[in-house]
Amino acid sequence: MRLSDLPKGASAVVERVEDTQPHDPIAQRLRDLGFVEGERVRLVARGPIGADPVLIQIGSTRFALRRSEAARVTVRVLEQAA
Repeated sequence: MRLSDLPKGASAVVERVEDTQPHDPIAQRLRDLGFVEGERVRLVARGPIGADPVLIQIGSTRFALRRSEAARVTVRVLEQAA
């Protein structure tokens, strides 16, 4: 699943960040910010217009990403506690 498609409030684990072109600077910046394999993320909120941007939390840090940026990140959804 793409991070951009994660439901609001859901938690997931980053599987990879995909480059959309060779030496993709946005994908590299996401990796530099901590979007790396095994890192836990949570979609906190979506913007009001077209759900852009999305607010993502990694640890205690929050990032506002465009949906096109979040779509570069592939995640595995964590099961919600019942």
